[in-house]
Amino acid sequence: MAQATSSPPDLVDEEAPARRSYSSDAAGLGRLRAGIFVAPALLLVAAFLVFPALWVLYLGLTNYRLTGIAAAEPQFVGPANFIDAVSNPAFWNSTWLTVQFVLGSAVIGQVGLGFTIAWLLRDRQGPLKRLVEGLVILAWILPSAVVSFLWVALLDRDGGTLNALLGLPGSAWLLDHPMLSIIVFNTWRGTAFSMMLYGAALGNVPPSHLESARLAGASGWQQLRDVVFPHIRGHILTNLLLISLWTFNDFTPFLITAGGPDGRSEILAAHVYKVALQSGELGYGAAVSTVILLINLVVAVFYLRLLRSRK
Repeated sequence: MAQATSSPPDLVDEEAPARRSYSSDAAGLGRLRAGIFVAPALLLVAAFLVFPALWVLYLGLTNYRLTGIAAAEPQFVGPANFIDAVSNPAFWNSTWLTVQFVLGSAVIGQVGLGFTIAWLLRDRQGPLKRLVEGLVILAWILPSAVVSFLWVALLDRDGGTLNALLGLPGSAWLLDHPMLSIIVFNTWRGTAFSMMLYGAALGNVPPSHLESARLAGASGWQQLRDVVFPHIRGHILTNLLLISLWTFNDFTPFLITAGGPDGRSEILAAHVYKVALQSGELGYGAAVSTVILLINLVVAVFYLRLLRSRK
């Protein structure tokens, strides 16, 4: 009995260093060679991500302008631009419009429509499925300038296609309903990504689980709630993270409404463009951009914490 109780600790002590060594250097490269392999990627990240972010932060602390004396010799003004940004009612109005834009077009529109299409097409084959998927993806891959022109032509008050189809001549959709117009536009434009992601995710749901739920008398909604959603929860949160950030920084709606009328569709991307380039206040625009970056980080951390909480 004494031998049986003493041998297991000895075996554990002998194998533990090997396991620790394997976990710390799984590829067997060593720190030097591993660092050499990672160095190019780190340099690219530093050059195209870290440095621009730090440069924007620096510009936000100056009175740098597009033209004039401040363009040649910008002066350090400290946090003045940031204070002006957060105390400017136009900034908060654009922030609120951006929240509406993200919730309406991304969280509700793209997620809902993308999942609905993926769910309806999950068991279908043939030309109808390929046609629907092709049309949805086509809206996603067309250049922004092209789709913006098409939507302006569609919603135009004089001679617009939508007014001709509905028999409502003179309806100014872009002037009377600018936010609704860009929300519908962005839903139509970006649904393809959600549709493809959910289509792949639904393929991982075991058919036997759905069949068991049907035999148990579960309704369609109960099957989604108790079987489908738990299986694709990670895909849902990943999709929400990506499309929320993309939509938050999307500039395409500016090509349709130019932020108007009277700033009623001036989301944050359009607000930065106006103050930085149209008004020439590059320092102030950089400060607003930094605040937007911080908001994006908060949104990303929120979704990442939700992703980790599922474990």
